[in-house]
Amino acid sequence: MAAAPKSLLLRALLLSPITLITMMPLAYNDTPSGSEVAFSPCCMPNTSSHPSAGAPLPDAPLPRIEKSEEAWKALLTPEQYRVTRLQGTEPPFDNAYWDHKANGAYHCIACGLSLFDSKTKYDSGTGWPSFYKPIRPDHVATRDDRSLLSIRTEVHCPRCHAHLGHVFKDGTPPTGLRYCINSAALQFTTRKEEKVGDPEPASGQN
Repeated sequence: MAAAPKSLLLRALLLSPITLITMMPLAYNDTPSGSEVAFSPCCMPNTSSHPSAGAPLPDAPLPRIEKSEEAWKALLTPEQYRVTRLQGTEPPFDNAYWDHKANGAYHCIACGLSLFDSKTKYDSGTGWPSFYKPIRPDHVATRDDRSLLSIRTEVHCPRCHAHLGHVFKDGTPPTGLRYCINSAALQFTTRKEEKVGDPEPASGQN
């Protein structure tokens, strides 16, 4: 039997099992954007798991609205400025929305961000508008308020940082919370007047 040509012997060496494995094409695993990319041979099952893959992305942070104090004074009435920019408190039972029962939504008086739905408003007996939850969790922000002897939880607008009021854990079901909000910090729109998106900031009028 004639000897195999040298070219055939060379080809057999090149196509040895080890060579075949190293020549297998590689494919990307399905990983979330920004994660470290892993590789696996295209003919092998991908057994890696990524709990965040396919999950909805969180909402982007609300863009902050920054104005000078003079600009806020020009936009707001003196009472609105005292409450929203100086962390003031209006008198109970003597404000616009404490006993307000219309159907609609309450927005930030300074920037127009939607804050509370009238469906979550209830009579807390305190003389201030009270709600058991915000219209969206990310449409209100909180921080510790140490201005009095006890520590309270202050509520403010996450977009323009207007002071709104305080939240307490003595509210009504289903949340057990009481968002005690100043009327001077709110702008109300009835349901039929509401449009997609948020209204323009108030022009200094209640």
